[in-house]
Amino acid sequence: MRYANTVLETLGNTPMIKLQGLSKMLDCTVLVKNEAANPSLSIKDRVANYMLEKAEQDQKIKSGGTIIEATSGNAGISLAMVAAAKGYRMISVLSEKQSQEKKEILKALGSEVIVCPSDLHPNDARSAYAVASRLHDRTPNSWFVSQHNNKCNPLAHYESTGPEIWEQTDGQVTHFITTVNTGGTISGVSKFLKEKNPNIKSWGVDAYGSILKKYFETGLTDLNEVYPYETEGVGVHFVPENFNVSLVDGMQKITDRDTKKLAKEEGLLLGNSVGAVIKAALNLKDQFNKEDTVVLLANDHGTRYLSKVYNEDWMQQKGFTEQPARTAIDLIKNPDEDVITVKTSELVSHAVGRMRKFKISQIPVVDKQGFVGSIDEMALFSAYLDDHRKSDTPISEVMNKSFPMVQEFTPIEEVLDLIRKGNSAVLVALENEKHGIITKSDVLTHIQ
Repeated sequence: MRYANTVLETLGNTPMIKLQGLSKMLDCTVLVKNEAANPSLSIKDRVANYMLEKAEQDQKIKSGGTIIEATSGNAGISLAMVAAAKGYRMISVLSEKQSQEKKEILKALGSEVIVCPSDLHPNDARSAYAVASRLHDRTPNSWFVSQHNNKCNPLAHYESTGPEIWEQTDGQVTHFITTVNTGGTISGVSKFLKEKNPNIKSWGVDAYGSILKKYFETGLTDLNEVYPYETEGVGVHFVPENFNVSLVDGMQKITDRDTKKLAKEEGLLLGNSVGAVIKAALNLKDQFNKEDTVVLLANDHGTRYLSKVYNEDWMQQKGFTEQPARTAIDLIKNPDEDVITVKTSELVSHAVGRMRKFKISQIPVVDKQGFVGSIDEMALFSAYLDDHRKSDTPISEVMNKSFPMVQEFTPIEEVLDLIRKGNSAVLVALENEKHGIITKSDVLTHIQ
């Protein structure tokens, strides 16, 4: 009989697959190493098991102890899998932007899940890293993995991922492209490949909102470049100790919009970060020759993003939809919901409260006849500057003219023309007898 004694014996040896479409576009051989073939569906399985084995050898954790990690999800899932197989308790600390699928998988594997605000520097007391560190200090017989700084992270890739890529390409790999987060993958794989052939080029992929590309190019960190973004597992807001820039030949930056999917083109249901790697490869087209073999790394499986990049409603809500807007209804965020309004008889304070509650900057004004005016942040701001007692003033005394009205199938060009003429918003009459509203922000979100 042929079988594995535990799930841990099924790690690694993931397949290499030729991307037919991309190979034609780039006029070279493009392969993807499918790390979603690992037992918990991500590349972090390799690292999790390797780091835990070293921690056990160094007696950093003993039988029955607790594993604690700040994670974007994949490392936590892999650690939870390993913890379950070896009888440890697991606590995963995630940022709130991680997909719901990751959170549910962690719970299914027995991990406790703690969610923290997104996009905070590790020194911020509210960050996932800081929370995980405090939990470690308070929990007896616990091990804080700290994968960004754990030297076993790149070692795992140096001893497994790198050799597999070399063997699977028969040493013909010329370029390696992967996303950068902890720095472990690109540092470990690149070290091995460059020892085999110094001419192999390694490219890292960073996200807009992250500081790694700037650090790679200048050795400096610029916190002005830090801002929230949606892509998971790509980039960070600090420089990980495991990111060895001397092993990297170049960096590419991608936007949230660049996280495309391969499911329809190649039959590969892979995670969002592979889209970033493909976009980087397309940007680097001039770097490749016909004889080259380019290896891309796919970190995880697409089922972890069914509520995100594989969800058309989420893609449209975030402005990542590839469908061009042709009519007014294409720019309405929620066509089934009626527009938020305020009555002429209500007070300025009511409008302010509604703006805060629904996070909007303008509201149509109605009375028995229908839409008769509008109120926006600038009008309210001017009113308060004139008289701080304006909060008790009826809306009818400070409102502006009503927003123009169009039908739901009005061509988008007419809507844009109305906004160009100085209207901060356009109302849309919907067939379900409700109304939508298109703001300047909606237009910008669609075209970003």
